[in-house]
Amino acid sequence: MSAEYIAPAADDWLQDALGVLRRLSLSFMLLFVVIFVLSSAILLYLVIFIAASIPRPAQNSEKTYVTILPDGSVSEARQLPCWHDNHLALKEMARKKQIPAHEAYQIDSPEVFMSVVVPAYNEEERLSDMLEEAVEFLQAAYPLQNNKYTNKRLVGNGSANGHGHTGASSVLGWEILIISDGSTDKTVETALSLARSWQVSRKVAFGEGSIRVISLEKNRGKGGAVTHGMRHARGAYVVFADADGASKFSDLASLVKGCQEIQDKDGRAVGIGSRAHLVGSEAVVKRSFLRNTLMHSFHLLLRLMTPAATSKIKDTQCGFKLFSRPALPYIIPYMHSEGWIFDVEMLMLAESAGVPMKEVAIGWKEVKGSKLNVIWDSLGMAWGLFVLRAAWATGVYKVD
Repeated sequence: MSAEYIAPAADDWLQDALGVLRRLSLSFMLLFVVIFVLSSAILLYLVIFIAASIPRPAQNSEKTYVTILPDGSVSEARQLPCWHDNHLALKEMARKKQIPAHEAYQIDSPEVFMSVVVPAYNEEERLSDMLEEAVEFLQAAYPLQNNKYTNKRLVGNGSANGHGHTGASSVLGWEILIISDGSTDKTVETALSLARSWQVSRKVAFGEGSIRVISLEKNRGKGGAVTHGMRHARGAYVVFADADGASKFSDLASLVKGCQEIQDKDGRAVGIGSRAHLVGSEAVVKRSFLRNTLMHSFHLLLRLMTPAATSKIKDTQCGFKLFSRPALPYIIPYMHSEGWIFDVEMLMLAESAGVPMKEVAIGWKEVKGSKLNVIWDSLGMAWGLFVLRAAWATGVYKVD
């Protein structure tokens, strides 16, 4: 065979081989990209799973409370009521098709009109002023006995059943749940001493057990303490309030009114105490440049990283939020965040469940003794927001 016939055959073979290599290279490249993407997704999921907060179960002692008896002595530990446990039982029945799914969100009827949850970690210095203001308002606005002011101004329009309405029109009275979050000072003693002073020395007529002190064995964080208290609240409305007394407590009436204006057919609503109207005021202007810069940066992150309704809330971090009782089963059982970012998770859960929310302007003042470290806690909140958003987006956290 002559050379001129061999050369074209060799060229054809070489071209075929190069074509095969190109196709194989393309296949390998595509396979590499797929493996890389899947590996990255799995790695990201594992990182989020490890970083995501998993709340510890409550200890038996944390499901009890102490209060002041009529003779001024401290009661034995008493079992707390817990609508949350009943909710979990109903959810299990719904999972087994024993009841319709919507019935799992029924909640038992309220026993008092207003529950106040106060998270307190080493707050013996600041707790007194807050409780004085709270008890004075609650006793005037929501006393056990019937009065004109209560009936016409502050009571809701729901019926007595727990699902579909707040049940507010059928109950009077109030309770304060002070959650000592692993305190190492005299927070518990201070709370009980104040309760004793009102009941015995000043003979303020409120029901036994209206002021309940719950001690957590180990510190959980503000969000964990609030969530724990709300699981055991008996009120037609449940508000959490910071122990420092920075929020004007009498503005609770405005939150109740706001909830009543927006509640849906099931009686669900969330009232959000807001300090947004104070931006530019003397109290805010006097803050350091660093603190104000970090505050605005965090608000920008919130707008970028939270769902539509939550991102429009101007003040997510104010420690004064009110929940109607029918809204609780849609929010509290699914809480994970136990640190400073827990407010955002509450609002995100309310939004995802279609619970109406309203921002209400309240009075507020700067109070010394804050445990917030401006730099580190701001960074922690930014990280917590990322983990929170990522955990819900990737299914690490889920409702059902």
